[in-house]
Amino acid sequence: MNKHLKLVINNSYLNEKQKYFFEKDELKTILDLYAKMVSNGSWKDYGLKISSKQVAFSVFKNSSENAVYNICKNFKPFDKNLKYLITDTKGRILKNSYHLEGLLKNTNWKKL
Repeated sequence: MNKHLKLVINNSYLNEKQKYFFEKDELKTILDLYAKMVSNGSWKDYGLKISSKQVAFSVFKNSSENAVYNICKNFKPFDKNLKYLITDTKGRILKNSYHLEGLLKNTNWKKL
């Protein structure tokens, strides 16, 4: 029997510093965009990268290639406008904002 495993029935006890993922409404916003881009043939696949500093939703045009874009959420940004980022495959910041929904709606994905 593993002594390190815990069964969590009610996770409301988790404090803010233990939340290392997208919130439910953030993930819904990203998945709505993803569904729209898949339906028009622009995006084919996605992946998630999770660390203690950042979570990233990676977008692929083909499943065998590197991610074209990463939609990132920084947990401890040094500037409030760097909370949400869109980065390229090399990690360069293409766009950034404090509001995820505004960032995604105001991005022209075809010209990015």
